[in-house]
Formats: sequence, C-alpha cells, structure tokens
Amino acid sequence: MKVLHLNAGNETGGGMFHIMSLLGQLKKEECMLGVFEEGELYRRSVTAGIKTELFLQHSKYDFSILKRLRDFIRLNDIDLIHTHGPRANIYGAFLKRLIKRPWLLTVHSAPHHDFLGQGLKGKLFTGLHVRSFQYADHVLAVSDRFRLDLIDQGIDPTKITKILNGIDFEKKLPTPFQRREFGFGEDDFIIIMPARLEPVKGHEFALEALRAVVSKSPLVKLLLVGDGSRRKTLERVVVDTGLSDNVIFLGHRADVERIYPMADVTLLTSLSESFPLVLLEGARSSLPAITSDVGGVKELIPDPSKGWVTEIGNVGKLAEAIIHALELKESGELTKIGSDLQKFAKNNFSIEILAENVYNVYLRMKN
Repeated sequence: MKVLHLNAGNETGGGMFHIMSLLGQLKKEECMLGVFEEGELYRRSVTAGIKTELFLQHSKYDFSILKRLRDFIRLNDIDLIHTHGPRANIYGAFLKRLIKRPWLLTVHSAPHHDFLGQGLKGKLFTGLHVRSFQYADHVLAVSDRFRLDLIDQGIDPTKITKILNGIDFEKKLPTPFQRREFGFGEDDFIIIMPARLEPVKGHEFALEALRAVVSKSPLVKLLLVGDGSRRKTLERVVVDTGLSDNVIFLGHRADVERIYPMADVTLLTSLSESFPLVLLEGARSSLPAITSDVGGVKELIPDPSKGWVTEIGNVGKLAEAIIHALELKESGELTKIGSDLQKFAKNNFSIEILAENVYNVYLRMKN
C-alpha cells in the first residue's frame, strides 16, 4: 500500500508535529509526504529521512499544482491520499474529481477559526474548506467534540473516525535548560505558553489573568513561545499593562523541548483547538496543564487531579487556576498533579496508539 500525505508545508505548530510524528511511526516504504512550500515541515521531513516531494506553488492560489499532483499519483501508483490542513484538504476535493483514489483528511483545527481576521479571502477559504469535507471518503477527527461538530455539519457518521492525538513518550529528550540560563530563580513560578501569536490563541486572556495574579505574586513569569501576526500588538499590551518584567517573548523556538522542564505549568487560552499537542508535550515533562475548554482537552484532563479546564475567555477563573497552581507549588503538591497527568497521557495518548488507529483506517479504505 502506498499513501501520499499532503500538507501546504507552512505548518510550524501542532499540525506539523502531528504529521511528523505519524510519518515517523508508519512504514517509510508505504508513506510519503507532499508539500506546497519549502518551509520548516519540508526541511524537517527531509532531515528525518521521510520520502518528501515538493510541489512548489507560485502562490496559495496556484491551482496548476493539481495537474502535477495527479500525474505524480498516477506515476507512483499511489493507493490512498491523506490530506492535512485547509489548503491540502481543499485540493484533495479537487483531486477527487481528477483521479479515482480513496481520499481521507484529518481535521486538525476548528475550520471556522482557521482564517480569523483574514477578511473576504478568509471567509472564501473557510467556505471551501468546510465544503471539502463532504467529498472525502473518510474524515479523521482528533477529538469527540470535533466528531460531533462534523456530524452537525451533515457529514455521515459512518465516514468519521475519532482518533486522538499522540506523541512519543519514549523519545530521548535533549538536556533541559536551567533556570539560571534565562535569569530565573527557583522561587519564580514559570508558566510556559507555546502558541502562535494569532487571534485564535487568545493571548489577551492570558495577559489579563496574569495582571490579576501578579498583583498578588510578582514572581510569576509567563513564557510566550511562538511567533505570529499579533506580536507587536501583544508587546504593546504587555508594556501598557505594566507586565514587562513578567512576560517574556521567546519567539519561535526549535528547542522548546528543553524549555518545558524548567516551567511549573503549561498554559493554553485558545478560542478553538482540536486536541492540543502542546499539553501532551508539557505532560511528557510532568507539567500540569491550565487550559480553556476547547477540543478534546477534557479527554486528557478528565478531572482536577490532572489539571485545570476553564471556560473560554473567563479571565477570573483562569486567574484562580493560576493562583491555585501557585499555592500547590508552595505546598509541594503541584508535582503530583504533573506526575499523574504524565502517567495518564502516556497510557492513552502515545504515538504508537495514534499510528495503529490511523493505519487500521487505511486498511479498511483499501479493502
């Protein structure tokens, strides 16, 4: 069986790591990756020894790529196409008309939030993306909430499989940074928030909650890992609210695995997510999670013994959760929450389970 995975190639966050982890686990002789941009995903996949093909576009609207994809699929006897992300999913729907191959897609994020703040073009692409689901032979949803949303959109439930995200918990991690390398002390309460600086990630909620927390405990530090279109705006908010000593913009980091272990908790304040890999990555380093109630987070944090799930945009509850975590650190109880989350995540959200479930879908479709 030969499977061609397709992605735009401009991923740098959870989508990229999902694709890389999955392809790293599946049989290399059976799977290959096609991307439309020579970005970080392309470079990482080539370095990892994954068979990778670059279908370079002149722009995001260069539909001439469809002929090249069709010819490549025929020439290489591709049996099945698996698309990831809005652009690839849209092209998958067009390919379905050009070539008779089974096609499935993975919904990595809420489609109505993928193009927030991008005006008329964003609305157009959102419409095309949502409509593409109707043409897929099968759809993978990374949380039960997403599965139900797809059913509400009219997708046949028999065409949907819920497959939760997973990461490699057996991976040998690089040597972690020490707090002193960043100028932090052992008494600092460090919150790591790995998230693109985009509207859907809800950074303002984090900053507003932090202002309330800092008024009671000035030793709180928020590490913002990631870059994006809202960086300058958020930097101004930090200055205007007097949080310059408490918020550190680290930008895009390829070494985030070295940063997690020096933190106390992982924070996520998104308006929408599927199943956030950053929470799993934090759990791998025994970090408790504080997160908004998005996607499948309650499947990872089913009760308070493993972290805090707060209502989206509820700054008061978010601040309470941070203060509670801070108090638990002071009493020495926070590490148990992180340890319990790590054990639960390892048993339920491993990359091995993810890959096995995806491959079983391939087998059903092939037959």
